[in-house]
Amino acid sequence: MKRRTVPAAAVFAVTAALLLTACGGGDDGNTGDDRIAGAEQGAGKDGKGRKSPSPTTAPDESADRPEVKLPADVHNVFESWKTGDPLKDAALADARRRIEATDAAITRTARESEVIPFYYKGEALTGAARWISLFTEKNLSITGTTRYYAPRVTQHGKTSVSILYCADESKAYTKNRKTGKPDKTPVTDKSYVLYNARLDRNKHGVWQTSMLSSERGNAKCTP
Repeated sequence: MKRRTVPAAAVFAVTAALLLTACGGGDDGNTGDDRIAGAEQGAGKDGKGRKSPSPTTAPDESADRPEVKLPADVHNVFESWKTGDPLKDAALADARRRIEATDAAITRTARESEVIPFYYKGEALTGAARWISLFTEKNLSITGTTRYYAPRVTQHGKTSVSILYCADESKAYTKNRKTGKPDKTPVTDKSYVLYNARLDRNKHGVWQTSMLSSERGNAKCTP
């Protein structure tokens, strides 16, 4: 199976740590096959060492973002992931961090209770927790390289954007966590995914994903 096509019929176990660290609700988000919604992270000087933003700080630099490290066999390539517009580029940067934080949580190299709620909000937190938990239940991890390309950012005011982007998962796979063996499958149109995300900037300058859906084999992404 490809790395993101874990059977959706499996029973999801929500990660308690993720839910307990969420600081509130948000916009509606949908969950389901190949869908993740987001999470909300609380405030600046909150006992976790995060600083409150300065009014003059740029959105992309106003919060202490947690460090995320991926294992050596997991790579994400982001092509043309800048527009030249500061606001849109800040949103794209946090979308990229969200992608890598999710991958790191799946591979168990990141602290889910802190990193995932930092970049998601609302009902999407539950979706992200379920998605990560499903890999654990199935004793699966991920490996390989995913290429993210053709991002299109639409601004909705000063604190909300929507981002359409493509992912090429033809060289990315699930792998058995115990044996380390990847499940390499033939490349098809389903190896290419169109993502549609909504991001909202919180008061600490972090662009949090509040909605995320995907469609495999969409003609906008297939070669």
